[in-house]
Amino acid sequence: MGGTMTAEALPEAARRDDSIWPVPPPDGYIADDLFTLDDLPPHTELIDGSLVFVSPQRKFHTLAMYLLEQGLRSHVPTDLRVRREMAVVLGKRNVPEPDLVVVTAEADGDQHQTRYQAADILLAVEVVSPDSEARDRDTKPHKYAGAGIPNFWLVEMNKNGRPVVWTYQLDPVNKKYVSTGVHHDRLKVSAPYDVDIDLTAIDEL
Repeated sequence: MGGTMTAEALPEAARRDDSIWPVPPPDGYIADDLFTLDDLPPHTELIDGSLVFVSPQRKFHTLAMYLLEQGLRSHVPTDLRVRREMAVVLGKRNVPEPDLVVVTAEADGDQHQTRYQAADILLAVEVVSPDSEARDRDTKPHKYAGAGIPNFWLVEMNKNGRPVVWTYQLDPVNKKYVSTGVHHDRLKVSAPYDVDIDLTAIDEL
């Protein structure tokens, strides 16, 4: 993920090619703005009322997402769906776009759907990028937990270019995530459902 547009107007010098960037309202944007503003870059997120733009991703990010998506899909129960890069409304001022989510089939609408509600998400997955480490490791997990999403996975690249997956489950009393494991070569878990993924298979993609 890339840069952030705060509630301060973008300086004239920061505009390129005579394009007109949206000027944020004094109190920042709200969730509805994210879906009505014209010409926003693809995969723009809303974090604490600020727009966050996506930067070009490493090949690892794409391959890790594909590997985990295929693994999740191969085991998914009939009442759930696996989706990638869909907006999730956590509240009025926060609409992140997890790399992957597991959502209830009931909440998965038609082909025009643009967002899910936090209450319908069972798992959010973030693959860490160099320019979004703080958001992926700290900001987003806290917000996902606060919104009551039961499971969270954080995916990082090891020195061999393979994914390492940290898995977490929600403590519903304290609204904080509790670590349930660190997975290097194999991701085998029972939540949000039984999943078994060979993480070394990224070498073959």
